[in-house]
Amino acid sequence: MDALFLDFYHNTGFYLWDYRYIIMIIVGMVFIYLGIAKDYEPLLLVPIGFGMLIGNIPIFKGLGLGIYENNSVLHYLYFGVTQGIYPPLIFLGIGAMTDFSTLLARPVLMLLGAAAQMGVFLTFLGALALGFEGNEAAAIGIIGGADGPTAIFLTAKLAPHLIGPIAVAAYSYMALVPVIQPPIMKLLTTRKERLIRMEEPRDVTKREKIIFPIVAFVLCCFLAPAALPLLGMLCFGNLLKEAVVTERLAVTARTSLIDIATILLGVTVGASTQGDVFLTTASVKIFVLGALSFGVATACGLLFAKIMNLFLKTKINPLIGAAGVSAVPDSARVVHMVGQREDPTNFLLMHAMAPNVSGVIGSAIAAGVLWSLMAH
Repeated sequence: MDALFLDFYHNTGFYLWDYRYIIMIIVGMVFIYLGIAKDYEPLLLVPIGFGMLIGNIPIFKGLGLGIYENNSVLHYLYFGVTQGIYPPLIFLGIGAMTDFSTLLARPVLMLLGAAAQMGVFLTFLGALALGFEGNEAAAIGIIGGADGPTAIFLTAKLAPHLIGPIAVAAYSYMALVPVIQPPIMKLLTTRKERLIRMEEPRDVTKREKIIFPIVAFVLCCFLAPAALPLLGMLCFGNLLKEAVVTERLAVTARTSLIDIATILLGVTVGASTQGDVFLTTASVKIFVLGALSFGVATACGLLFAKIMNLFLKTKINPLIGAAGVSAVPDSARVVHMVGQREDPTNFLLMHAMAPNVSGVIGSAIAAGVLWSLMAH
């Protein structure tokens, strides 16, 4: 009887536990808490947090349970991450729910989305300086774009062994936009600048909205062909939305499809943070670089907006430059919130959406450029 009990005990997680699993289970619980109690990107943090719990239950190797075991269910679901399937599906949904009107009304604001991508390339150089290989540095750099699906897509192509830490870093900083960005915004702008009111944008015609995703796709993919899977789905989703006659498909893309892809991506990425694989020196470096890249991207957008004001007759509120990172729509909301603290009657949300959506395009192009450079 004692031998039977011991055999049973040796098969339990209480016997197989490792402090690294416990650390990651605690981190998963923190993610769930932030998602539910603080409302920080709950659609991302709750699936990722619970995925961390799933991935860090101690199990016997060889039973076909772990995400890194070839014959496990989790491994098959994780295939959508490692092969870059889920991110384009999410981009399809994002395109189907995005309104490019403010960007079309004032195309010059697209430059702010481009400026924020400096965080990507500066982090790439920083990762190289810290000893990461070129492919790894490129994957780490894309965290600065503040775009989780893009980060996962590029990492799956260039450094699949880093998907866990890079995905968690990217989504963590996306969720913490309301915490990270406001201090940088206050530091780099004066109160007078934060009080600037922007003129109402012109009305954009339906024809312009329909033509834009087609032209944008062709031009951007001629510039960076490797961005085709992401930008193709983004622009296609937007065309479905604007064409009206395909509204049924657009509704599916921005509701059921994106929700399913987000759930599967979140849970499997969370499960990939298996303590004995995830907790490494490289992971710590990635988190530090991720924080720096996000801060640099925010600062670049703000500073470029201030530079633009030196040449523009009609000034723009430099706060909207912070929305150049592609955390849609959270960074635009934060810009609006910071602006309203200075003047409750100043509405910046609509204006901030222009650099915000251009940041999505910019991060996809940056990923395409890095992928094409590292592939040779």
